[in-house]
Amino acid sequence: MTDAFRTFDELLETVEQHQFDRPPALVANAHVTGLSVARALAAHDIPVIALDRSGDGVAPRSDAVTVAGEVTYPLNDGDGFREDVERVADALDHEPVAFGCMDEWALAFAEEEPAGVRLPFADYDVIDGVLDKYALYERAERLDVPYPETYFLDETDPAVAAAELTFPFVVKPARKRQFEEEIGTNVLEVADEAEFADIVELAAEAEMRIMAQEKINRATGEDRSFASYVPSGEREPLGVVGNARVRYPTGYGTSCVVDRVDEPVIEERATTMLDDAGYYGISEAEFVYDADRETYVLLDINTRPWKWIGMPVAAGVNLPMAAYADVVGIETTRTEPLDARWVYLADYLRLSFEDPTFDDVLTTREWETLLSGSFAAESELTTGVYRPADPGPAYALLETEFAQREYYCAC
Repeated sequence: MTDAFRTFDELLETVEQHQFDRPPALVANAHVTGLSVARALAAHDIPVIALDRSGDGVAPRSDAVTVAGEVTYPLNDGDGFREDVERVADALDHEPVAFGCMDEWALAFAEEEPAGVRLPFADYDVIDGVLDKYALYERAERLDVPYPETYFLDETDPAVAAAELTFPFVVKPARKRQFEEEIGTNVLEVADEAEFADIVELAAEAEMRIMAQEKINRATGEDRSFASYVPSGEREPLGVVGNARVRYPTGYGTSCVVDRVDEPVIEERATTMLDDAGYYGISEAEFVYDADRETYVLLDINTRPWKWIGMPVAAGVNLPMAAYADVVGIETTRTEPLDARWVYLADYLRLSFEDPTFDDVLTTREWETLLSGSFAAESELTTGVYRPADPGPAYALLETEFAQREYYCAC
């Protein structure tokens, strides 16, 4: 367990003094997603260096993290980020492997290409062509992959889009992290023309490309995502389909219960998109079930680890380790995925307390294993943060909750 989140100079000094017997992983940022990646790698004795702009995340307190510290935030200073990472890499005996756990970190590794760092994913232009929703939906249109009715507002007059869609509808950015920094969310539902005009004006002032999109009549609890690692070359992707059984908040919230399911059409549509883009690396392709169309429609593809990446790991499909092994040349064995359920207890308990109509989807047996801590020894149930054998991250999350202090990045 790392005992502190260090300043950059302290981080560099610690790394210089540490003897690594294999290439460490650079995991950035260091919150819930970074914690899951660190645990997935540490299970195979891979050392983890957690990087972030803030020490408020949960990952630095984990036994899975060897050392954690500050680097320049790439959205503020891309050159500074590259220089910091290069200095860390230069202090190591082995070239580290990079894992960007939010869009801005993944894009920064790809765009800045820090010297001495191995990148287990496609180059910047390929990633940008997947993360940018203008390009994503244009590709979906060409490949006949269903997606919501969408109007790109730098190509379509907002008044025309509003006339074609029915209020309420949603407004999304082409690139979500800047939108999140400005608005506080990556999807905004607008109820009328005044709200729509306000967000169009704000986006214009911030020079953000946005789109107006129909509000899908989505079947609650039926969201599906293909979680995968696509190797470079001609090999088949490694992956599982996850069902976001419960979200918090309901509707556009983040997943708080995800089950592994069999859904071949999701895997087929996702791999079609990834193949066409030429993407390799870890990704999550998100679909929702449109009750009107009676089919799954594509919402997004995240070209990086995401919040519930611990579910594939629990299912026996360790995507971070597959990416690490591929880039450093370690042989791995593929196995058939197991049944698995992932739960993020902080959000799940909030939902249970706040919504009297919510029906608990966890079984009595699952609650008992969670409360006793015995779930950690079983393959079918895993959690986002809470783990009795590694209590530091859960305590860090409690500190954040009690202090009413929000970490800058949700995942």
